[in-house]
Amino acid sequence: MDVLWKAGSVTLSGMFELWAAIPVGFMLQLPPVLIGIFSAVGAIISAGAVIFVGGSLRNWLLKRVENRSKRQGRMWQIWDKYGVVGLGLTSPLLTGAPLGAAIGISLGAPTKKLMLWMSVGIIIWSALLTAGVAFGLLQFMVPETK
Repeated sequence: MDVLWKAGSVTLSGMFELWAAIPVGFMLQLPPVLIGIFSAVGAIISAGAVIFVGGSLRNWLLKRVENRSKRQGRMWQIWDKYGVVGLGLTSPLLTGAPLGAAIGISLGAPTKKLMLWMSVGIIIWSALLTAGVAFGLLQFMVPETK
């Protein structure tokens, strides 16, 4: 039961911010593999909720408001250059999964493609950050002397 509580805490933290979930998992003394998995699951759940609920909301709003702005400015240049793949791979680290998903929806990204690339980015960054913390902590652990 203790592991379920810890896993739920890491998953819930991952739903709000991937960066927060990993230290929470280490503070709760979960194994690094479980920390990576549960933090990624939490971030994917929150991104999926934003993508699928946000996509429906965006479509409804666009039907109500026909005034669409032209593709201008820095944001559109970045979006045109890197697209859904770039957003999905970088936003879990730079903006967080929920905000990155909201940005993708607001820019008109296809929901299935956005969800795929957000999930890939979340899994990559979750694995890298968890491994970085785990190996960083090993540097500070003092070996036992006999």
